[in-house]
Amino acid sequence: MTLQTLIIDDEPIALEKLRNYALKVPYIELRGACCCASEAISIMADTHIDLIFTDIDMPDLSGMELMMSLPDPPMVVFTTAYAQYAVDSYRLSAVDYLLKPYSFVDFQRAAARALQRATTSNPEPERASDSLFVKVDYRYIRISTASIRYIKGYGEYLQIFVKESSSPLLTLSSFATISDKLPSNFVQVHRSYIVNMDCVEQIIRGRIVMDPDTYIPVGDSYKAALNSFLQHHSVGAAKRSDS
Repeated sequence: MTLQTLIIDDEPIALEKLRNYALKVPYIELRGACCCASEAISIMADTHIDLIFTDIDMPDLSGMELMMSLPDPPMVVFTTAYAQYAVDSYRLSAVDYLLKPYSFVDFQRAAARALQRATTSNPEPERASDSLFVKVDYRYIRISTASIRYIKGYGEYLQIFVKESSSPLLTLSSFATISDKLPSNFVQVHRSYIVNMDCVEQIIRGRIVMDPDTYIPVGDSYKAALNSFLQHHSVGAAKRSDS
């Protein structure tokens, strides 16, 4: 597990120290370094952050005020030269509190606590199987998940379109049931469709092109999930899936 991390300090020397320490910890992925809270808020609007190291005493918006302003705040380690902030920091469920000047050992200890908390809260999911048994009529057919192109909801049934056949497999099931058994490259893009992103030719104007004859719409409620996948699996991606 890696922790997507943001560091904040209005003092350039202190910020550079945080940056150097963060780059030495293998499970920390530094996603941004900010000199003020407003810059941090802008980064968090576009980037998922697991952990923040932030100074408390900053102009405009303090580190504590920043955390209290976030609707779903990430884990936080506060850094400050003032010991009197310690009690307030733990009221905000801070992972740790580093009193300046702190050492790399202190920083590493705080990072390890954050990793432990993240691992406990979000254990690694069980790996999805490479194959599924699909019940069709009175028999179970084993198919490779890699062979599935897309899945379409059809009333109480699912139509599973596979590479080896022009006709789908029809099984009595739901999206919720099958989603738990699929690997992460499968994304629900519409209330009626789950798509194997490895089989997509292109995405254009709010539609997913599987082949010249197959277009799948992207529902408004599912654009965020699709955009999240694209952010992690594309180069030069636009922020909107229909651009």
